[in-house]
Amino acid sequence: MAVNRVPVLKRCRSLGLEPSYLGYDKKSRRTLQRSNRKMSEYALQLREKQKAKFIYGVLEKPFHNYYEKADRMKGMTGANLMTMLESRLDNVVFRMGFARTRREARQIVDHKFVTVNGRKVNIPSYLVKAGDKIEIAEKKKGLQRMKDIVEVTGGRLVPEWLDVDSENLSGTIKELPSREMIDVPVDEMLIVELYSK
Repeated sequence: MAVNRVPVLKRCRSLGLEPSYLGYDKKSRRTLQRSNRKMSEYALQLREKQKAKFIYGVLEKPFHNYYEKADRMKGMTGANLMTMLESRLDNVVFRMGFARTRREARQIVDHKFVTVNGRKVNIPSYLVKAGDKIEIAEKKKGLQRMKDIVEVTGGRLVPEWLDVDSENLSGTIKELPSREMIDVPVDEMLIVELYSK
């Protein structure tokens, strides 16, 4: 399995991203250095794509597959793409506050901590649907790791499209998020322009 081993803060600096979007509360020691050179249109489009891939932890091929699927769906391709990325199981676990970072959420899903509608799912890219019930497996709820996570993420804002019961470590997908509900600093129109060349 391919793994991105680039240090998170270094990557955030190069993409001009705040680490908080990935769940890290660290601040970059060095401020973002902006070069005075004007970026080409292609460079801007590429950077937006890299940002989206980095935030959601998706590699190139699966990301391209998401784009093609979003293109075939009804509505705006960019909004469809963002909705699909946001409804990945690892991202939903992160948004519900059952993981400190998106990388940790991916690991929690991989290690069979999560059930969807009562069935264990260990595929981080699993796409949830409206009405799905996401829960931490009964055996894992008492683990010290989960208690630590809930303590850290307790004050985190839960998106309006999710209904979370942090006492019982469970939650429900009220609806799939529209683009307005997604607070990720990515201009998806530039990604669409890049792929439609």
